[in-house]
Amino acid sequence: MEFQTLQLTQEGYVATVWLNRPDVRNAFNETSIAEIAQVFDMLDECTGVRAVVLAARGPAFCAGADLNWMRRMAGYSHAENVDDAGQLARMLRSIYRCAKPVVARIQGDCYAGGVGLAAACDVVVAAEGVKFCLSEVKLGLIPATISPYVIKALGEQAARRYFLTAEIIPAAEAHRIGFVHELAPDGALNERVAGIVRALLLASPNAVGEAKRLVQDVASRPVDDGLVADTVDRIADIRASDDGREGIQSFLDKRKPAWCR
Repeated sequence: MEFQTLQLTQEGYVATVWLNRPDVRNAFNETSIAEIAQVFDMLDECTGVRAVVLAARGPAFCAGADLNWMRRMAGYSHAENVDDAGQLARMLRSIYRCAKPVVARIQGDCYAGGVGLAAACDVVVAAEGVKFCLSEVKLGLIPATISPYVIKALGEQAARRYFLTAEIIPAAEAHRIGFVHELAPDGALNERVAGIVRALLLASPNAVGEAKRLVQDVASRPVDDGLVADTVDRIADIRASDDGREGIQSFLDKRKPAWCR
């Protein structure tokens, strides 16, 4: 599959989606938005992939929106803006709902929509020098389309501050408040990402996908009879699955499960 704004590489069961517009700090436009959605839809269905890394070429992860794209947006009608924002929303959802675990590998600047890309991933690993920024209000805008993912990942209280102030969030602070799962010292970013990926590949592919969906479905629901019944059904289903049976039997037999061979 050929892309204008991305590179897709694969090593074993791990696919890496590279944002590949380093000359504009991987800022996205209509083409890159469509291509990111397309590649994640494809990876969602790919049986030969068990984990995805979202990475970027060049010194920055993503600077947000491309300036030329922003110039075109300035002349859009309301209907055109709705359609355009809808494409961005679809892209973010394609990452968030991908059945495969997605690890964000962040270096350099991660601004505006770039923060949304990171927030839509399951695990965020960032180099120590990364700067995050939700800069939209400085342009008279708001981070609306990315907000469902960023608020979940950043937390409501932190979002109250950073959505309004557009302050830089250093990587260490992003890690302290839980947005970044792991900080990587200089030169260790690839190693830290690889460690997360190795952990993912030791687990059942089916269980990882179902666990991802479990977190997304349960996180915001009240603990009521409906939720309890739902979780009971889920554990009953997973116990009866092929991976569930294999995992339990391999544990009892004191051997590696089939997905680790």
